[in-house]
Amino acid sequence: MTDLDALIRWFENLSPETLDEMTDHYADDAEFKDPFNEVRGIQAIRHIFGHMFTQVAEPRFVVGSRFSGSDGVMLLWEFHFRTRGPLPPRAMTARGATHLRFAADGKVTLHRDYWDAAEELYAKLPLLGPLMRGLQRIARA
Repeated sequence: MTDLDALIRWFENLSPETLDEMTDHYADDAEFKDPFNEVRGIQAIRHIFGHMFTQVAEPRFVVGSRFSGSDGVMLLWEFHFRTRGPLPPRAMTARGATHLRFAADGKVTLHRDYWDAAEELYAKLPLLGPLMRGLQRIARA
């Protein structure tokens, strides 16, 4: 049986120090897919989560809603972070959803993130933002 509350607490308190706890929640051969990655295996997933801490500052997930069904669980979340790089740091929020499937022992076998990288990330960046918003206007026309 899945302890969804414990898994959500782990997501919401994720840090470099808690990455090793992934083995408590994910099956060894779990699959992960998001707009930038598609990997299999707990070490590959751990690498993606760990890489997040080098790419952005102060990353934090907040799970707002959850929906359960016969095909697993959907979590609606906000990802809060601060940008890094040559420009001054900027607080940002991306919104998305995660589809989770579980093994009989309650561990995650599928973690699939759904979020719009163009709208939630690129359109908010200082240099790419105007270009992305212009492309979105053209696409809507």
